[in-house]
Amino acid sequence: MEHTLHILEHHGYFALMAMVFLEAIGLPIPAAVALVTAGAAAAWKMMGLGYVILWSIVPIVAGDSILYFLGRKSGWGLLGFLCRLSMNPETCILRSAESFYKRGRLTLLFAKFVPGLSAMAAPLSGSMKMRYSQFLRFDAVGTAIYVLSYSLAGFAFSRVLRDIGRLFETVGRTVEWAFALAVLVYVIYRVALYWTHRVYRVVPRAQVEELVQRLNAGEDLIILDVRSHGYYDSSAQRIRGSMRFEPNKFNDAVKSLPKDKLIFLYCT
Repeated sequence: MEHTLHILEHHGYFALMAMVFLEAIGLPIPAAVALVTAGAAAAWKMMGLGYVILWSIVPIVAGDSILYFLGRKSGWGLLGFLCRLSMNPETCILRSAESFYKRGRLTLLFAKFVPGLSAMAAPLSGSMKMRYSQFLRFDAVGTAIYVLSYSLAGFAFSRVLRDIGRLFETVGRTVEWAFALAVLVYVIYRVALYWTHRVYRVVPRAQVEELVQRLNAGEDLIILDVRSHGYYDSSAQRIRGSMRFEPNKFNDAVKSLPKDKLIFLYCT
């Protein structure tokens, strides 16, 4: 927080706008810390609270709008890129999409508070063809809730934050070692998680020709259509004999599938 405060002292609202904008477009910038610090700075008369709120909402909505239009144009391509650092990119996408399946546009009201979903909500909205006017309304409200929550928290607890800052100065060396240890534990955790889920990073792929040959040979197999509802159209063409499976209900539905047949899945 002290480092963030130093940046805000020297670069003011421009630094705040840059940090929240960069997080909005998917970069790992701690915008919440910046908002809390800016709120505290407003309580210390270093910044104006109204300007902190205004110049946070505008760049966040601008960044979200960029991802919305990129998602609308590129579809799952951008979503896969944003999920690239995940242990399982396909699961990352489906987990984020599940919130839209269950809650629809209301997801935008709380998406900023959910790690992972915060970066996925805007491009998902574009990918699923939500009208921009509708997206803009819900995203603006969700962004306002997010900004007000953190900036007002910083404003209200500014005295506590200052005391914490002084404590950090007093025990700086201990904090540095504790931080280094936390980073080491996190790295070990990520490596262990990667090793545990390594098998899921390679998804077996079947060529179209192989499936055609099997169908023409009369093989008894199962074909599942698991396209997202943002791309699925019940009146559109489908692979002959395929069955429709909703992605967000797949874990439950898969239990009913026979284990003695070859199963092919196709998505977007």
